Amino acid sequence: MELGRVSFKERDVADLLTLYGVTGTQERAALLTLVVEANAPGWWHRYGDVLPTWFQSYVGLEAAASMIRTYELQFVPGLLQSEEYARAVIMLGHAGVPTAELSRRVELRMTRQHVLTRPHPVRLWAVVDEAALRRPIGGADVMRGQLEHLMTMTKLPHVTLQVIPFQAGGHAASGGAFSILRFPDQQLPDVVYTEQLTSALYLDRREDVDSYLEAMERLCVDADPPSRTHDILDEILNEM
Repeated sequence: MELGRVSFKERDVADLLTLYGVTGTQERAALLTLVVEANAPGWWHRYGDVLPTWFQSYVGLEAAASMIRTYELQFVPGLLQSEEYARAVIMLGHAGVPTAELSRRVELRMTRQHVLTRPHPVRLWAVVDEAALRRPIGGADVMRGQLEHLMTMTKLPHVTLQVIPFQAGGHAASGGAFSILRFPDQQLPDVVYTEQLTSALYLDRREDVDSYLEAMERLCVDADPPSRTHDILDEILNEM
């Protein structure tokens, strides 16, 4: 159980509480309720037919995070995608799939975005390359809708978006996109997530996380300040 190889059973936890001298009715009830909640499958399990096993862990971490810092150079971050833009992106990697499956994948991505609208939303700080905002994914109308969606989302107090302009040249993380997730419990380490075509890496060693945090800090310096984001989006919209 301590290694996470088997789930907690209510009977086992009750026996352990007795062994450890936890006899208070309310305290025992609270801990036993946690056992039930821990064993309940996350909402994302109902999308198991379209959710790769290597991505399930990320969705769970995303739901539990208090802050997500992300860098994207090709696409708008998933949590900030409009529905039509998400559909166009998903079609790039799943051309020819049945319409029902495509809709399920889009629905999953839209449902993930609830972390931004729940009572205690996640703090999202995204840095995107200007190319991601100018690449015509899905055509001009889809991109126009996506840019307008970004202007709406960045009005939320817990969402920050920075753009790295073309004139910035090379920068700290030109090698690829990544996300850093932080959790409410300070004893839990930050987790770095990087995605490949058919798999993903989850890094939580202190030295690995520190390297990515340093890269993220440099990206924030290289990018235009958040106060410029609305103007940049407006400029791109006017050029379309």
